[in-house]
Amino acid sequence: MKLDILAIGIHPDDVELSCSGTILKHIALGKKVSILDLSLGELGTRGSAEIRTKEAMEAAKILGIEIRTQLNFKDGFFENNQDHQLKVIEQIRFHQPEIILCNAVSDRHPDHGRAAKLVADACFYSGLIKINTTHNGIDQSSWRPKAVYHYIQDNFIHPNFVVDVTEHIEKKRASIMAYSSQFYNPNSNEPQTPISSKEFLEALFSKMSIWGRSIGVPYAEGFTSNRYIGVKDLFDLE
Repeated sequence: MKLDILAIGIHPDDVELSCSGTILKHIALGKKVSILDLSLGELGTRGSAEIRTKEAMEAAKILGIEIRTQLNFKDGFFENNQDHQLKVIEQIRFHQPEIILCNAVSDRHPDHGRAAKLVADACFYSGLIKINTTHNGIDQSSWRPKAVYHYIQDNFIHPNFVVDVTEHIEKKRASIMAYSSQFYNPNSNEPQTPISSKEFLEALFSKMSIWGRSIGVPYAEGFTSNRYIGVKDLFDLE
């Protein structure tokens, strides 16, 4: 399963909220994209692991990705250690992505920053030939993605670059609303949370409009990078 992009989130819905427009754009360009959820989001106030998994698979259908894989890291209590890194390395070597998109480097939710470091570390170690992993009993070769980019989540982090996702904004919205247990639903009897209000979604798309305005388009998604970003020539920049 050779991929162009592997989008990773510690919780189901992290990817949809933060970079699904970018995923949709690259699928439209013919790229192969998959999603990896590191946990099932079982500590979420609303819904359950089973409900969120069902919603995640529905969102995957809307996005049209190649495959969605879910690991079973403990929501809230996973660690950036050898055992967790090896499980991520196994997925990286199996999918062999050129680019990885993953959680924000820091955020209101402590899981996000910790997952960002876990994935970034695993991407480096995945390229070391002396680290041995297997997938379905088959020895894996080393593989290191060309780039790791961190999407931006709740905290307003200044992006290193933004991606125009205007043409895909409605499908992004649909993929988010597949998580009906989590986001605004006036008919829900579940407890209110910081992300279940109508204002949360308004703020999300308003932030995208701010990033879009900076490049002269209605909507964009923002990313950060731990390394310099090169361009072939000045005309690649918008």
